[in-house]
Amino acid sequence: MKASKVLATQQLQWQELDRMCAVLESRSRSKLSADDVSRFASLYRSACADLALADARQLPPNTVQYLHRLVGRAHNQLYRARGFDTQAWAKILLEDVPRAVFNDGCVQVAFILFWGVFILSAVLAYSDSLWPNYATSVIPESSLEMMEENFSQPIKGRNAGANMMMAAFYIRHNTGIGLQCFAGGLLVIPGVLVTTFNGVFLGAAFGYMARPDVAEGENFFHFVTAHGPCELTAIVLSAGSGLRLGLAWMKTDGLTRSASLRKNAEETMPIMGAAMILFFMAALIEGFLSPSAAPYAIKAGVAIVTSCMLMFYFVVLGYPRDEDYDAA
Repeated sequence: MKASKVLATQQLQWQELDRMCAVLESRSRSKLSADDVSRFASLYRSACADLALADARQLPPNTVQYLHRLVGRAHNQLYRARGFDTQAWAKILLEDVPRAVFNDGCVQVAFILFWGVFILSAVLAYSDSLWPNYATSVIPESSLEMMEENFSQPIKGRNAGANMMMAAFYIRHNTGIGLQCFAGGLLVIPGVLVTTFNGVFLGAAFGYMARPDVAEGENFFHFVTAHGPCELTAIVLSAGSGLRLGLAWMKTDGLTRSASLRKNAEETMPIMGAAMILFFMAALIEGFLSPSAAPYAIKAGVAIVTSCMLMFYFVVLGYPRDEDYDAA
């Protein structure tokens, strides 16, 4: 049979595909059943084959042009981008992510480890009697002197250009800290050591600068208070997500190591996503608000508000509901 006669027999299918395209382009597309969608895909494939045949046999230009338009129109409907689903994204951001973070055992371990070590180190660095010279045994004297020198002058602000440049630097610097915690967690023990080191070092710095005899401490807390909650929380989340992936290749639960890593990587994405957002927020605050001459009350207020927001998001929204226990 000649190609022209074969294509002539297909015209009814072209017309059917044309009508289905019109339905899909209208607001009535939600009324299509699964069988209709399957039929549409079948007609689309058939039209593609007809177009290839028409091109190969050099059929009349109007037929080829019609098939080009029809196939392009059907392709746009078959592979069109889905609209933004507000309800689905709200569920992901307000239910799935906080619950994934709150109920993750590795995040809980990282939280207890980091904050436990941080608080203990801060207390030891602050006290002269519990462990004399603890701060200098953790932080080199040269680093303590440099820290005191950096905060010897009151925080008076800086120009907008410098703020923008420093915000970019803090984004890179904070991301580097997060990647260290995450990458270390892939080998488990190095991750625990990195998290412990950050807790010890930062705790000692905060404790030392809080001493009554360190006059520069007032300026230090004037600078770090506003961005501290976001940055420290992001460090914990990075450490927890790295630890989860590190355990994935050791405790596979019957899966292959690669399958276990893929599964845990998918479950870790919300945690790392939250950490990245917090690092970014911390960098913006550290770049613009922290070095400003704004009153300390404002900076402390920002710290309180962000802390409450983090508590609400990760604890209140993340706390298991009755339906979670029912599903389990």
